[in-house]
Amino acid sequence: MEYFPKEIEKKWQEYWQEAELFEPSEDKSLKKRYILSMFPYPSGRIHMGHVRNYTISDAFARYYRKKGFNVLHPIGWDSFGMPAENAAIKHNLHPKKWTYENIDYMRDELRSLGLSFSSKREFATSDELYTKFEQEFIIKMYESGLLYQKSQNVNWCESCHTVLANEQVIEGACWRCDNPIVIKEMPGFYLKITKYADELLEDLNKLEGKWPKQVLSMQENWIGKSEGLEFDFILESSLGDIDRFSVFTTRADTIYGVTYVALAPEHEIVKYLIENNLIKSDKIEKIISMQNRPDRDRGVKDKEGVELGIYAIHPLTKAKVPLWVANFVLAGYGGGAVMSVPAHDERDYEFSKKYNLDMIQVIDNKDANLQKEAYTADGILINSHEFNGLKNQEAKAKIIEFFEKNSLGKRVINYKLRDWGVSRQRYWGAPLPFINCKSCGVVAEDIKNLPITLPEDVTISGEGNPLQNHPTWKSCKCPKCGEDAQRECDTLDTFVQSSWYFLRYCSINDKDEPFKSEDVEYWMSVDQYIGGIEHAILHLLYARFFTKALRDLGYIDIDEPFSSLLTQGMVLKDGAKMSKSKGNVVDPDDIISNYGADTARLFILFAAPPVKELEWNDSGVDGAFKFIKRVVNRASNVTISSSIPNISHDSLSKDEQFARKKVYEALKKSYEVYEKSFAFNTLIASCMEALNALDKQENSDIWSEGYFILLNILEPIIPHVAWDLSQKLFDLNNFKENIDIKEEVFEESSIVLALTINGKRRDEIEVSKDLSKDEILDIAKKIGSKWIDGKEIVKEIYVPNKLVNIVVK
Repeated sequence: MEYFPKEIEKKWQEYWQEAELFEPSEDKSLKKRYILSMFPYPSGRIHMGHVRNYTISDAFARYYRKKGFNVLHPIGWDSFGMPAENAAIKHNLHPKKWTYENIDYMRDELRSLGLSFSSKREFATSDELYTKFEQEFIIKMYESGLLYQKSQNVNWCESCHTVLANEQVIEGACWRCDNPIVIKEMPGFYLKITKYADELLEDLNKLEGKWPKQVLSMQENWIGKSEGLEFDFILESSLGDIDRFSVFTTRADTIYGVTYVALAPEHEIVKYLIENNLIKSDKIEKIISMQNRPDRDRGVKDKEGVELGIYAIHPLTKAKVPLWVANFVLAGYGGGAVMSVPAHDERDYEFSKKYNLDMIQVIDNKDANLQKEAYTADGILINSHEFNGLKNQEAKAKIIEFFEKNSLGKRVINYKLRDWGVSRQRYWGAPLPFINCKSCGVVAEDIKNLPITLPEDVTISGEGNPLQNHPTWKSCKCPKCGEDAQRECDTLDTFVQSSWYFLRYCSINDKDEPFKSEDVEYWMSVDQYIGGIEHAILHLLYARFFTKALRDLGYIDIDEPFSSLLTQGMVLKDGAKMSKSKGNVVDPDDIISNYGADTARLFILFAAPPVKELEWNDSGVDGAFKFIKRVVNRASNVTISSSIPNISHDSLSKDEQFARKKVYEALKKSYEVYEKSFAFNTLIASCMEALNALDKQENSDIWSEGYFILLNILEPIIPHVAWDLSQKLFDLNNFKENIDIKEEVFEESSIVLALTINGKRRDEIEVSKDLSKDEILDIAKKIGSKWIDGKEIVKEIYVPNKLVNIVVK
């Protein structure tokens, strides 16, 4: 047979679409699998990262359908966001037009890959119906106290003209446009994710062994739970109404080693000193520079400080302790003040060395050498008054007890996690469903009036928020008092949309409710979620939080959204991530046009394990194409039949038995790969080995059975070819059946033994596994005659299934 990918791929894509083969059944008595890949932003064209992500998820979906599962494998579009506004400015297009035209184009691109997505459940997060239900959630969260408004220092992008969450600031720059951010005080709406900090942390235990360790660790570190001591330092001299400030430490055992206190640049003491001109202008400039750095980037590379020239009193020793502003102290953590112990903290040590500050050693150990570095390991307390001689871990609890007993401080728990600011000053997003009334304040819109939709007659200039500048849209009546009022002009962070989309897929675009509880109960949690490691904190943490919040609001009854997570690696070319600026982009459309979708799918799964980075290789693509051609060509060796031939394994020749064994090894490997290891590359290699083994024998029954099984194994990977060959050679229903592994093929009729003379390996012998020990020894002596003849046999040793050793002298 000849291979014409364009013809067969068009044929089968049309057949699958018309037959609606990929729509899940509504029969909830069936065993289910929910396979989900992170949905794409409709940027205009798919890239190789998309090809990898969706080929992996499609392989899972097709495999489980073949195993008899009711499979939900949906696709949608994460369609709100700044890129649409940027494109509107650049191309003089409306963001909505740009977005939906891109969706239409990319949908066709994805379809050309033969991806088995449900068509009936597709939606975009910018659809008005999706916005309606999302705004309902937001109102319910506001009414429950989970959403609130406050004014706070925020990360502001001057280029995008919007607020960014801490998670959206990468190395001091906007995650979207790479422009440096500035710190700005603004009012906004916040989701109280901190209320769920403990549960988000504890439930990571449920995901052990199901999520990558790296992702679990990243979430744990981001939540950042720590237990310690909170107490006050008294200022030597009051500053207006400020006479003390609070600090938090996890190292109460080092309290006697404090030699300075470091304050956040935003601390109230620093603010007072600046406002009252109590420090010099050059110091003020340095402090303001620190304030304009995002939290996650402060002090990462260089520790910077400003001495304030004021002192606090140590709560135990009563010594004077100098106050500094330090760029590594965060305003939102532990009160924005840190007791610094340079002898036993690397960060404090580095700062102390730079500014020539005092050090006091309070933990002793023979390995301590403060001339070289801070000592951060365990030891015995010294220079710590009545606590001297205690092990430092034991001293932590005793010192906290001392503070509590003497009303000097208390044991507290702190988190690095901060509430999620969801207000964005842009047009192309879901409007926050609130109204600002002069009499009533902030009022939620009536749910019956939802959705609050965007006006389409706007000018996107990149300057300010178009909603704020619209002449009529923001004017409305207060739902509470009926007076003239104004709509909230901020829109929601797009990560809100991606925090619940997986729930919407469970029901078929219901117009009356976001999803049916019985549908969510059946389909959730997602059995296999696939996406990039770059979403380890942003999307995955928010989705976990949103799931728990909707549970507590009574919408659903689940705790975790994603049972199993696979984080695929990036696709690289010439050692770098593909990008237009690097000139190393490979267009999936070109690959499909030149080689076919099956070749693109085969290469992307074979070139590297899914969790590893994949280096693009043109010769590898060509090799994948040649393998498919070889599979097609070998169809001529198969006897056309609607059933698999019955084969007596014991009657086969050695080559025939070996070929059959390799085929079933590949089958066994397929079950292990899809359900445990995800190493598609090893599965494809096993299929190649099996085809090689089939080539070395001519038994038509072995060919027919082996080819049938290989088509079943390869169908999730190269579906167009597999379906086409199946139609020509077998029964199309073969992809709906589970093939049993015949253990007989793994039972060897012979065994290979090492032959050693006086312990030295001389040869190997192959004998029937049914021979007795004496028969095996006789054969061994004949084969080893040239080393034995003329010598006295002292001992004959047979180790079953391993070796024969003849001892002579």
